[in-house]
Amino acid sequence: MSTPITIACLDMAGTTVRDDGLVMDAFGSAIAGRGLSAAEHDQAMKDVRASMGQSKIEVFRRVLGDAETAADANRSFERYYAAAVRAAGVTALPGAVEVMTTLRAAGVKVCLLTGFSPATRDALIGALDWRPLIDLALSPADAGRGRPWPDLPLTALLRLGGGAVSELAVVGDTPSDIESGLRAGAGLVAGVLTGSTSREEFTRAGAAHILDTVAGLPALLGL
Repeated sequence: MSTPITIACLDMAGTTVRDDGLVMDAFGSAIAGRGLSAAEHDQAMKDVRASMGQSKIEVFRRVLGDAETAADANRSFERYYAAAVRAAGVTALPGAVEVMTTLRAAGVKVCLLTGFSPATRDALIGALDWRPLIDLALSPADAGRGRPWPDLPLTALLRLGGGAVSELAVVGDTPSDIESGLRAGAGLVAGVLTGSTSREEFTRAGAAHILDTVAGLPALLGL
């Protein structure tokens, strides 16, 4: 790797945070009872699954069409997800804590990226007690646009004082993570297989590296 990585942008649900289908359950709850036919509901859930990793409010706008309805659905999503986290707890995926610790010990700044709202994101980070392990956490509301746009990693670069986009590493479990990293010009873009994306789908998305879990990141960076 010609340019050392100085900033690692790690996705949350499915990459560092165990999901177990909770995001899809929250989406399903949020769009229930909104006048969709059975066929429309099934198509909406397919669209949601295909757009995993993207800004939640943008997904609702695309699926439901009306901005006000989308905003209400997004609030329902946030309430459902927060209640589920309180009821069942939230856990880190294997190796996630060790990866963040290793990266920061090596001088690499860690930024968590997510399509969640800042409130949900911060609740998750608080429940996991991850504040001491990271340098920054960003949601679409902090950056302008969510994935697959490059705004999130580029905002991380600016806020954390990076010198060039080639110093960025972007790691996530969806094609949207990969597209965002590539659009940002990141020096390293990697997919992880702990979400619902297959190796073949990552290859089609343009991922140069595909890891079984995020635990493989330090070795990929030579740490």
